[in-house]
Amino acid sequence: MLLLYNTLARKKQTFKPQRKGLVSIYACGPTVYSAPHIGNMRTYLEQDILKRALIHGGYKVNHVVNITDVGHLVGDANLGEDKVKLAAEREHKSARQVADFYTAEFERDLSQLNILPPNTMPKATAHINEMLALTKQLDKKKYLYRVHTGIYFDTSKFKQYGKLTGMTFAKLNKYLKAGARVERASEIKNITDFAVWRLRERQEVDEMIWDSQWGEGFPGWHIECSAMSMKYLGETIDIHCGGIDHIPIHHTNEIAQSEAATGKKFVNYWVHTNFLTVEGRKMAKSIGNVYTISDLVKKGFSPMVIRYALISAHYRKKLNFTFDSISNVAKTLNGVYSFLQRLSEIKASGPSDPKFAKVIKDAKKKFFDEVENDLNIPGALSAMHSLISETNRKIEKGKLNAKDARDVLAAMIEFDQILGLEFEKHLVPKAEPDSDIKKLIAQRESARSERDFKKSDEIRNMLKEKYGIILEDTKDGVRWHRES
Repeated sequence: MLLLYNTLARKKQTFKPQRKGLVSIYACGPTVYSAPHIGNMRTYLEQDILKRALIHGGYKVNHVVNITDVGHLVGDANLGEDKVKLAAEREHKSARQVADFYTAEFERDLSQLNILPPNTMPKATAHINEMLALTKQLDKKKYLYRVHTGIYFDTSKFKQYGKLTGMTFAKLNKYLKAGARVERASEIKNITDFAVWRLRERQEVDEMIWDSQWGEGFPGWHIECSAMSMKYLGETIDIHCGGIDHIPIHHTNEIAQSEAATGKKFVNYWVHTNFLTVEGRKMAKSIGNVYTISDLVKKGFSPMVIRYALISAHYRKKLNFTFDSISNVAKTLNGVYSFLQRLSEIKASGPSDPKFAKVIKDAKKKFFDEVENDLNIPGALSAMHSLISETNRKIEKGKLNAKDARDVLAAMIEFDQILGLEFEKHLVPKAEPDSDIKKLIAQRESARSERDFKKSDEIRNMLKEKYGIILEDTKDGVRWHRES
């Protein structure tokens, strides 16, 4: 039984889909005006863990992640200019070229991090008709009014506005009065009101302007997610995912417009991922600590090391990313890969050890109990590493036979159905290194026997930097594997 913390209920709840065996998930996708940073990718990784847990539990998952290629203004509260438009001006490209380029960047990051691809990735610009149809529904129900900048949703007319935040309409309006929202036009009735259709004001880019019964313009950011989720998943979704920064504005507005239009509950379970900081500070271009996956790969960290680092904290807790921590993760993961290779080489015969069989069984139970307890991956990783430690003790004593080794391997592969760290690629012993690498390994062994540790370390570092070969000194001699 999967327990999920439901933001709407503000507690953990047993997950029950609307239809037996089938789960619908909608996730707010990227606004494709720049490459996603590691904080963005943490959110998509946590959604991947959720999806993998559901699939492991026997569910079929229909997963939709939208692409926002128009309509998201610089300020979430309907302020400023469209982010894609500004990027097009900055990069001297068309809006479509910018959107296509950064959509490809996003898809590449998903692939590199071994994130299971969504079933559908709809683009906002391809669903303008659906947005206009939803806007028309809201207009017929008298939820909208016109100001000189666009067509706005009157949040005071939706009785449960703000329920996702746990605040009443009055309290949420008071909470959001500070900051950018105070700059809004005097025609707007409530601080929380938002545009569903923005009217053409300036010299807008023609490729980002559409005609409508209200005049030429473009959709508001919030209406996009409601229209696309309803098209592909129906009027009520099982699970909606996103970052906690979307709770007070974007997701609150999605709920209001969706439920106002249909009269039905929009989402049954809201799952939100907490923030990521870098070296204890909020990510900001001004201090130079905004990193993309490509940035980290260039610094020598493999995608699987990045994946491990970003899933290592519980999704509802802040994750402080540091270069010391990711360096330690690299050592840990390489140790796991070396362990898998070592296990796959064990040929010793003999009967299975009943006591050790229970160790394996208990580790599997603990791992999946933690996963089902609101996706507690830190607890699941702890269970996995305990099994690795117990297994290594048996190996060191020469008491692990091939049957028990296979059972541990099977458990590790099953763990990886959730973790997605590509364990299977490290099961079969690697092909013998070529002659140059073999010579260097032999030279290092010679240097070690002569206690020339400086030369030994130099060769070890050369093997890693030039060939991606990781050496491990064991009581049975030197072992090696390719860097993760």
